[in-house]
Amino acid sequence: MSSPERFRRFELDQGTGVSVSFEFFPPKTDKMEASLWSAVQRLEPLGPSFVSVTYGAGGSTRERTHRTVERMLTETRLAPAAHLTCVGSSRAEVDEIVRAYHDIGVRHIVALRGDPLEGLGAIYRPHPDGYDYASDLVAGIRRISDDFEVSVSAYPERHPESPDWSAEIDNLKRKVDAGATRAITQYFFDNDLFETFMEKVRAAGINIPIVPGILPIVNFETTMVFSAKCGTSIPHWLARRFAGLDQDAETRKLVASAVACEQVLDLVDRGVTDFHFYTMNRADLTFAICHMLGLRPAPLEQQAA
Repeated sequence: MSSPERFRRFELDQGTGVSVSFEFFPPKTDKMEASLWSAVQRLEPLGPSFVSVTYGAGGSTRERTHRTVERMLTETRLAPAAHLTCVGSSRAEVDEIVRAYHDIGVRHIVALRGDPLEGLGAIYRPHPDGYDYASDLVAGIRRISDDFEVSVSAYPERHPESPDWSAEIDNLKRKVDAGATRAITQYFFDNDLFETFMEKVRAAGINIPIVPGILPIVNFETTMVFSAKCGTSIPHWLARRFAGLDQDAETRKLVASAVACEQVLDLVDRGVTDFHFYTMNRADLTFAICHMLGLRPAPLEQQAA
């Protein structure tokens, strides 16, 4: 059955039936800030269930995340989820951040262990006075307030530091037992791997929603480099799609849109209805994919209500 036929059947049987969320990162410059808010304004009318804002260790990144989340709360109708990591901060400092988010009205935190300060591939060492791992952070958030929805990460191809699948699933289960309410996956390009991962997760008795993370490819070479570090495989067919397009930005964009649309429509055909898009602070590809999923901007009167 062709993709258009699958999509028409999906609309007929379920209506749109799709829930989406978007990830943004806090800007470092005025130009990046303009790009971020242009993307936010473009995607907000699609009515995402939430939007997440990433976080890195260190004071300046932390402050940018907080400012971005606060602006979303005051200037948009979006429900922002603030990323928070264990890296580079004591428990007292992290707890203070959690309480500050609660005070301004944030009710959703994405709780992560975080990458080492030296970057991906370096050895992770917990802060001597901090939360050691994401499960500890989730428990800490729960001690402060049960008002929070807490999302955590999941890895369809295993975290690079996991020795085997048993350790991978046990780690996710610890986060769920600590109080996580949703898991968002690392991006992937092979839907069979996601389906196999879901079978392992459900067999382990983990029943929280597992939302697939989707990365529309803005730059294939950059994606290949990052994927090698984070453990995401690049299928041969995907590499062939982008071969020879290094100097052809417009065609790359069309190919990227087609690839991502194929992926999400295939996931829909497998019963998936929730998607989390890593936007890279750009709206065009994500908006096009959402359009293919049947999502349309709300009428202006509804947006203003």
